Amino acid sequence: MRNKLKAALLLVVVLLLSACSASLTEEQTAAKDEVGESFNTDPKATNNENKDIKFYLPFGFEVNKETPNNIILKNGSKTYILFYNPHESPDSKVVYEAALKQKEYDFKETYSTKDGHFGYLLIKNADKQQNELTVGVGGVKITTQSKTKNLSAEAASMAEIIQSIKMR
Repeated sequence: MRNKLKAALLLVVVLLLSACSASLTEEQTAAKDEVGESFNTDPKATNNENKDIKFYLPFGFEVNKETPNNIILKNGSKTYILFYNPHESPDSKVVYEAALKQKEYDFKETYSTKDGHFGYLLIKNADKQQNELTVGVGGVKITTQSKTKNLSAEAASMAEIIQSIKMR
């Protein structure tokens, strides 16, 4: 009897916890809204640069490594890959179309930014709790792995970075 009570209590706790977490669909919609909102605000002032670009990094983000056309960013234990093609303009669709040819995304959204640039959000579900998240504008994109419950927050930070990039 005692074991049955423990099992029932455990089941109730699991059901309550799962009911409290945001669903994938809800987080995708929230991420879409966060990116759209970010793309329609003024870009943050740049606080980092290399020989090719200037860009803004939110608090906690740092440059980990640079290679031609890529900057590896860290925020705690999270890794982000910032790719830029200096030959593509902010209204270019080349990087977006290349990403779509590489894999099938479960969620795709495109935007026209405040400045008339071509922006996009791509989400590929790896499993129920892990997703590949990409945010881009023109010839620039940033990609990371994100838990479902963090999609919208991650997308907002990534959009701030992407929107701030200025080619030299």
